[in-house]
Amino acid sequence: MSLATEQITDLELLLKFPTASAMQGLKIHHDAPESMQASAKRLFDRGIIDQVDGGYLTELGHELQQHALHITNALK
Repeated sequence: MSLATEQITDLELLLKFPTASAMQGLKIHHDAPESMQASAKRLFDRGIIDQVDGGYLTELGHELQQHALHITNALK
């Protein structure tokens, strides 16, 4: 199994969210790359973030971010 470009972009965006506090979010501006804006929309549609332009991670988002962090740290 290999990851599609969209999946990699989604993982990269997920890993950009702050990890120190659930009270910190991320804003995807209208002049951000189209791929990042599309990724934010996909994450929003899946219930991983609470706003189409970033916002905060949902409970599911925090759980997925932790898994993503474990994987990236293991592969360093």
